[in-house]
Amino acid sequence: MPARRLTRRDFMRTVGATTLAATIAGAETSISGRPNILVIMSDEHNASVLGCNGNAIIRTPHLDTLAAEGVCFQNCYCNSPLCVPSRMTFTAGKYISRTGAWNNDCWLPSDDYPSVARVMTAAGYDSVLCGKMHYDSTRRYGFREVGGNMNASFKTGHGGRRAADDLEPTPGISDRFDDFHPGEHSHVLDHDRAVTAGTVEFIKSHTASDKPFFMVAGYLAPHFPLIVPEEYWDAYKGNVPMPTIPDGFLDRLPLNYKHLRIGFNVEDVPHDIVRKGRELYYGLTQWLDNEVGKVLAALAQSPMADNTVILYTTDHGENMGEHGLWWKNCLYDSAARIPLIMRWPKRWGGGQHRRGACSMVDVVQTIVELGGGHAPEDWDGDSMLAWLDDASASWKDMAVSEYYAHNIASGYAMLRAAQFKYVYHTAPDASHAAQRELYDMEADPGEFNNLATDPQFADRVAAMHAALVLELGEDPDEAEARCRRDYTKGYGRDDKRRPKEASGGKKG
Repeated sequence: MPARRLTRRDFMRTVGATTLAATIAGAETSISGRPNILVIMSDEHNASVLGCNGNAIIRTPHLDTLAAEGVCFQNCYCNSPLCVPSRMTFTAGKYISRTGAWNNDCWLPSDDYPSVARVMTAAGYDSVLCGKMHYDSTRRYGFREVGGNMNASFKTGHGGRRAADDLEPTPGISDRFDDFHPGEHSHVLDHDRAVTAGTVEFIKSHTASDKPFFMVAGYLAPHFPLIVPEEYWDAYKGNVPMPTIPDGFLDRLPLNYKHLRIGFNVEDVPHDIVRKGRELYYGLTQWLDNEVGKVLAALAQSPMADNTVILYTTDHGENMGEHGLWWKNCLYDSAARIPLIMRWPKRWGGGQHRRGACSMVDVVQTIVELGGGHAPEDWDGDSMLAWLDDASASWKDMAVSEYYAHNIASGYAMLRAAQFKYVYHTAPDASHAAQRELYDMEADPGEFNNLATDPQFADRVAAMHAALVLELGEDPDEAEARCRRDYTKGYGRDDKRRPKEASGGKKG
């Protein structure tokens, strides 16, 4: 790992902050009055497909009620638009380039790695996991698992890159589109029903006299396959608009995004499949909302209802055909921006919105401060608690996201600061230069007009790149070189011995 450079955050740390080991050794024993914290984390939820975020078509009554009683963050970002890397940032409180959790076949450096679960346990909490966090079968990072074993992945640490000039289209389209249909069962639906059952059982068995809990309920919906009971699809047939893709836009995509289209085989998807997929995605999102509603109802009937912070978020978005892309993996808002709702009526009034940029590492810091814990000094992110308490409080209005995983020619990183988004694509090889994107998110929320090559924005591009490097502690080019070395080495685990039932490190 690279040496951590001095940043603005280092000046903000509390003088004399302890390491995690010291925190655990001298954990505060008085826990009276601390709230329970319930994190409901879905998978692949596009932030724009949510009623409280202004979508008049989607039906998400339970999440909308949560927002009406809490605080809704309009510009929260994942730190990597892919399942495992994103959840590793939540687990470790660090950017993926600082932990080496590059792709879905990766883990944190060790099972005893300082984690949010361990920090909360040290603060006196029962750290509980129910559902999928895409962990290796041998690791739980300090969580106590309930509801059954839902984490059976087998990580090898390997990965790769596509040759930069390998832009030959693949015949046909991805077989993932075959799983766009109504149905009562899928591995997503069945898994999530079990998550609801396990979470509800835990809530019902917990008493106010127990130690406070920090619980993560890890759902898979609305992740593909886009299979959902017929009645949930019926509500959206003919009602979901098609993606907007300006003439010539696909030809102007950055090289890496052209590779995503080819690598995932999502070029030339027929319009009827695009429409059907978008409708089913809306239906699956409503189905998820219904499952969340069951958990919220159980909590509302429990003695902990008034003293439980509820936090809803997801690991990344879903492109839904926008920009000619499906799934996630890119840094457009469809994939990188995520829902974030926090509710605790004892402390925060409802119906509030925060529009500054933030990210998952900030969420983790906020959870730790809410629980009275002490995050390790080298964690990324900043607690949003003061901003939650007072909308006028100073906030950095900044978020970083990185992608170094599969179906690309090179890794890339993003900085969202105020109204601008900057993306830097590292050079794939000596024959191909780095590429840049810059968008004015107020004037161009669709991210169609790349300003990075406009001379009048040259100073802004330079300043945002410098800010990105400062925040990450190294240039993305250095991270890309390190990632490629890590992929070559792997973890020394024989992929041929990967258990069939432990193939959960899906290439999403």
